[in-house]
Amino acid sequence: MSREAERTMQLLYALRSAGVTDPRVLTAMERIDRSHFLRGIFAERAHEDVPLPIPCGQTISQPSVVGLMTQALSVSPRDKILEIGTGSGYQAAILSQLARRVYTVDRFRSLVLQAREVFEALGLHNITALTADGSHGLPEQAPFDRILVTAAAEDPPGPLLAQLRIGGIMVLPVGQSDTVQSLIRVTRTAEKGFDYDELRPVRFVPLLPGIGPE
Repeated sequence: MSREAERTMQLLYALRSAGVTDPRVLTAMERIDRSHFLRGIFAERAHEDVPLPIPCGQTISQPSVVGLMTQALSVSPRDKILEIGTGSGYQAAILSQLARRVYTVDRFRSLVLQAREVFEALGLHNITALTADGSHGLPEQAPFDRILVTAAAEDPPGPLLAQLRIGGIMVLPVGQSDTVQSLIRVTRTAEKGFDYDELRPVRFVPLLPGIGPE
């Protein structure tokens, strides 16, 4: 077995150990090499189940958290997904293997441009990456079947809840600080409005309004 194959096997073992058991999610994560989304010395650590720094003071989440968030979304092949917080583009690439269409937005233009380059190089043509204020969502493309937020807000943002289709699911970290956050799954129902499930403690950068400095 090659060193690369061995590293991939170790990562898949770490994912299963963390509770990522959905076969479609595991296949998507096996198919998308995380090293494409990291630069310099950090690319060597792509197969480790740890968060790593990327430009603009952001991070690429650890693979097990990416897997658990993706699994919680329960994506189906015909879904249209909105991701808030493109970052490196890794999470959007995973989602692109599972859904019909992925829209991803980030407040940092340079991150969006870098992610687009990687998507193009990997032939991921069902992803649209845009620079935008994620707290407002993407109303011109709404409603969405699934929404994934990779930055923490104090409460689920109203504009994002409004852009979720009836029967749709949103997964996001919620908390007032970077030390006390919970991963929440929100399901929009025709009868009750919104159902909330608390999944696990997490730690994400805050969801900030506006477009970031370059």
